[in-house]
Amino acid sequence: MSMAPSRFETLEGQGMPGVRQLSVFLDNRVGQLLRLSQLLDAERIRILGLSVIPAAEYGVVRIICDNPDEARRVLQAGGFACGGTEVVVVKIPPGQRGLLSVWQCLLSSETNIAYCYPLLPTSLGSALVLAVDNVEIATDALLRNKFEVLSEADLHSDL
Repeated sequence: MSMAPSRFETLEGQGMPGVRQLSVFLDNRVGQLLRLSQLLDAERIRILGLSVIPAAEYGVVRIICDNPDEARRVLQAGGFACGGTEVVVVKIPPGQRGLLSVWQCLLSSETNIAYCYPLLPTSLGSALVLAVDNVEIATDALLRNKFEVLSEADLHSDL
């Protein structure tokens, strides 16, 4: 009996926008963030979002970049431990209650937000990276409520 390779079920495979975030472990030493940035810059990989979580002996840098596959390869070749996860990137609606409307939408879908951070300024406007307990449910709720959820293709095409 022949076993044909099956496609992994991901949001991308389901036609939903998805963005991969890299989590990079850095020794808590002077210059490590600069070294990480220089490695990516040398390969023309652009950092679009960044969050640094400090700890006593190491830090975790969460990054969104325009080419996550190549970024991961470059960082691992540079000696950094690196992992990845899927996150939601949503444009913040204009007006005074933009964030409030995102929070309300996610609450209505019973989606928990583990952490969030903004994207660096781009021509796409204000956007937020959200790590949630269920990416598919959060994405579906945001899209049903007319929020603009960005994909890796959107982030890459902005360059």
